[in-house]
Amino acid sequence: MGWIIALIVGGIAGWLASLVMNRDASMGIFWNIVVGCVGSVIGNLIANQFGIGGSVKEFSIVGLLVAFLGAVVLLAIVNLVQRGRVR
Repeated sequence: MGWIIALIVGGIAGWLASLVMNRDASMGIFWNIVVGCVGSVIGNLIANQFGIGGSVKEFSIVGLLVAFLGAVVLLAIVNLVQRGRVR
């Protein structure tokens, strides 16, 4: 059951990050989920350095924010590689 919640929270985090980074038109629901789940891993790596823990296996606001932060970082890196600048 935890992986289903992780996919849903990852999809929400990826969708919110794509809206913030102006990439929503080029991404579908599948890529939003992928970006959110990979962003969750990146966000957890960053948050653990500051002693903040958040998991997307059990829904929590902290876990959603950590996944969102990681997804924004991931999309910023993708923008930097594809376009040579971060929007």
